[in-house]
Amino acid sequence: MIASISLRSLHADWAWVVIYSNAAVGVWSLGAHWLAPLRVRAMWWFVVAAEIAIFGQVGMGVWMLSVQHVTAPSFHTFYGFVTLFSVLILFAYRNQLKPYLYLLYGLGSLFLMGLGIRAVVLG
Repeated sequence: MIASISLRSLHADWAWVVIYSNAAVGVWSLGAHWLAPLRVRAMWWFVVAAEIAIFGQVGMGVWMLSVQHVTAPSFHTFYGFVTLFSVLILFAYRNQLKPYLYLLYGLGSLFLMGLGIRAVVLG
């Protein structure tokens, strides 16, 4: 028998996917800054997947707020949107910081992880 899952529980569980995936790509990217063998194309696919996970997480939150009329603490919502805009800022600076691209995404992904943890704590 297939158990049904609520959007609220999916949103809560998906937060950990966002946190762990950004932690992993953050550490991988920082390692790639110093160790050339870690600089593989697969890393960028994981970076994209971790960032798409954020868009999905924020999308679920917006759906719950606007369609299902679920209330959320205001700072939880704030951290969700800050996380989303931080992804856009990382993407915007990728060309200007090309020599430091691995550092940008390493530190940026760890920052996104921290924002995710903060949102979970406040949620």
